[in-house]
Amino acid sequence: MIRVELIGLARRPRTWVCLGLLCGLPALVAGFLAATRIGPAPGEEPAFLSAVLANGALFPAAALAIVLPVFLPVVVAVVGGDTIAGEANAGTLRYLLLRSVSRTRLLIAKLLGLSLFVLVAVIAVAASGYLIGVTLFPAQPSAVTSVSGVTLTTGQLVLRIIATTLYIAISMLGLGAIALFLSTFTDSPLAATIGALATMITSQVLVTLDAASAVHPYLPTRYWLAWIDFFRDPIAWRNIDRGLAIQMIYLLVFLAAAWANFATRDVQS
Repeated sequence: MIRVELIGLARRPRTWVCLGLLCGLPALVAGFLAATRIGPAPGEEPAFLSAVLANGALFPAAALAIVLPVFLPVVVAVVGGDTIAGEANAGTLRYLLLRSVSRTRLLIAKLLGLSLFVLVAVIAVAASGYLIGVTLFPAQPSAVTSVSGVTLTTGQLVLRIIATTLYIAISMLGLGAIALFLSTFTDSPLAATIGALATMITSQVLVTLDAASAVHPYLPTRYWLAWIDFFRDPIAWRNIDRGLAIQMIYLLVFLAAAWANFATRDVQS
């Protein structure tokens, strides 16, 4: 079942369109940056973009910062919202269950497929970002300065970019689980996607609201930008650990809720 799900994802044109758009946005930004040599002021978002003009080896981090706030979550919501609702909308859900495919097994396969897609998407952004960075800008991987002002070796830079990639991929799992949960309630992938996006936008708004400070630590988007702490010296683990923990909680809670709903859902009539 898992193999079938992965093959299905690879064969969908939407998968490749999403990957192309995710990698295309940083490429577009890099093109303008290389042509004008005008970057944001140091400290302004996207993170690390101001440093790319001097050292293209940092563009993988800048590329991830470009897609993280909006574009990557939208793609995750689209793919997650299509997991179960897409099968129901296409009329293949009944067929799958009539073949004695366990509902639990189907949910796990969908979650693993979504998780692998997110990981591949983030790796594609980082890898294409590196190629773009070293092509369009001066590149000195052994002379990258951390946020703390300490020079990182090439090995340290590579390890921190890998850690950043994995952290961002995990940070999307909470939103993916929410989209999967909503997908078990409807036959419309669009409705599930919109619900997941509404959750994300609400969380992002509350994170910026001082009046909602009491709930900030529990919001799914609260620690999305904690990956920047990988580029401090020493690495500041506090927010990174909290970010990983909150995503695991959202993943487990909404996966359990998705299973509870899907296990009792009538899809035969």
